[in-house]
Amino acid sequence: MRAAEFWEIREGKIDCRLCPNRCLLAEGRRGRCHGRGARDGKMTLYNYPIAVAAHLDPIEKKPLYHFFPGSAILSVGTFGCNLSCRFCQNCEISQQEVPGDEVPPARLAEMAARAPDNIGVAFTYTEPGIWFEYIKDTAPLLRQAGQQVVLVTNGYLEDAPWRELCGLTDAMNIDLKSFREAFYRDLCGGQLAPVLRNIETAVRAGVHVELTTLVVTGRNDDPAEFEEMVRWVAALSPEIPHHISRFFPRFRETAPPTPTATLVTFAEIARRHLRYVYVGNADLDQGQDTLCPTCRATVIERHGYRIRSHLAGNRCPCGTMLPIRLPRPTRDA
Repeated sequence: MRAAEFWEIREGKIDCRLCPNRCLLAEGRRGRCHGRGARDGKMTLYNYPIAVAAHLDPIEKKPLYHFFPGSAILSVGTFGCNLSCRFCQNCEISQQEVPGDEVPPARLAEMAARAPDNIGVAFTYTEPGIWFEYIKDTAPLLRQAGQQVVLVTNGYLEDAPWRELCGLTDAMNIDLKSFREAFYRDLCGGQLAPVLRNIETAVRAGVHVELTTLVVTGRNDDPAEFEEMVRWVAALSPEIPHHISRFFPRFRETAPPTPTATLVTFAEIARRHLRYVYVGNADLDQGQDTLCPTCRATVIERHGYRIRSHLAGNRCPCGTMLPIRLPRPTRDA
């Protein structure tokens, strides 16, 4: 079995140092994430190399709008999560151990290479950070084959493992759930500060970063708080794409769906500070297309997960360069 990293013995127990939960585990106990636990005096990985979901998805579904738009990516996930968000959208596999298939790193790399028109692997569906060792073993194989490595993550890890993942990852969509510590504590069982630190680390490390905020009715829908959040994002870079997503009742959260008027208001607020703002999970006439920040022309049209690009390379016809990563052209192109 693969040896676990980021743990030590403290007070006769296993002290997990992978994420800020810092679970202190007696023999036979598992961490909050369900994937790591104490057995025979060591940290044991119960989720290595277990995959509970695998699909070939549009990259826009992650959502990543500025990273190889129009491409497909093999998406895989294990069970468990190190947060317990009361509004979790994948609670059936994130909040408990569920059966899956053993998919060793070499096999996943082979699957990715064989998938038609596939650009790589997205570690998603549940929290990939708790799959740290599996990603660490798989990512180099993918990169050797010219494949892309993507994380769809809550960003809730300790600094050292997060920095390692940044060195192995090409793109991330990171949840920025709220800009209030109380929200993370009371609704997610976590902390805000590590997430902000890790977003900044990923951006400065050169990872392609996009952010998603699920707007939960009555929970994180205060316009003043949201503007404070997007000001913080803009201070890192106004070119970071920010996805504003509509909430529907799920798991333990029974609040009504986010009013579309709230989403429109939030998008207007975000566009005061950020150049690329998108509205997802809602049937709106606007909010999906990419506009040139200079001339306001539509450079990528989106209809569901289908796109139509008007870019010349990654330039608008007006000449403005957009921060959109495209596949390198082949010699025959």
